[in-house]
Amino acid sequence: MLNTAFRPGSPNWLDLSSPDTRAAADFYTTLFGWTFDSAGPEAGGYGFFRLDGRTVAALGPLAEDGARPGWTLYFATLDADRTTELVEQAGGQVRFTPFDVFTSGRMAGYTDPTGAHFAVWQPHDTRGLDLVDEQGSLCWAECYSVDADRAKSFYRTVFGWQEQDVPLEGSTYTVLTPAGGGTDDAHGGIMQLGPEQTAAGTTSHWLPYFEVPNVDAALAIAATLGATVRISAMDVHGVGRLAQLIDPHGAVFAVITSSKPGQ
Repeated sequence: MLNTAFRPGSPNWLDLSSPDTRAAADFYTTLFGWTFDSAGPEAGGYGFFRLDGRTVAALGPLAEDGARPGWTLYFATLDADRTTELVEQAGGQVRFTPFDVFTSGRMAGYTDPTGAHFAVWQPHDTRGLDLVDEQGSLCWAECYSVDADRAKSFYRTVFGWQEQDVPLEGSTYTVLTPAGGGTDDAHGGIMQLGPEQTAAGTTSHWLPYFEVPNVDAALAIAATLGATVRISAMDVHGVGRLAQLIDPHGAVFAVITSSKPGQ
């Protein structure tokens, strides 16, 4: 599971790009009980979602031409410049080259060969999120891909992730663990998009999961706030009850009430 040790290759940051940051802040603070703190004018509208004073995510305006609203997952790296080289060698695209964010860290953004966006964070003063894998925070990162095998090969080259294939309802779900990590360090998965999904226009993407006390209650609140259900609540044995949502501006995310040991 996720933790704030942030082993290289594990998710260590998360931010939302939105065309209306004020409305987006209102939506997520109401849904998850977060607060939102602006980083000030010098940060270009960027700010931080916090839970009990601890940073759980961030929010900013759309920064790239043609960009769509969405959540971006960042993965820890010790060297953003070297990671950029590996991304290019493995067939990915560089959306923005590494740059320093004040004294907080160094970041870069990419698109994998199947079309999924992601980024990396090389920490300096800011190691990453303050809270993960607890109520109201990021607990899982999932890549839906039009070519799961190609995606696995790419990320294996870039991050050295360990993989474990698990049968799932007629398909295969690949559980991802940082290099050198154990079973308890798993941070996400990769899954092949089905023909119906691609026919409907779904493209490769990373999906963040947020832990909530009750998935059905979260769906009810989200509906009153203008969200739509992407995948209805379902129970997955040994995992928990989960659902996928689209926020009022089009960003997709998931909520989950994880199973407790023995369930």
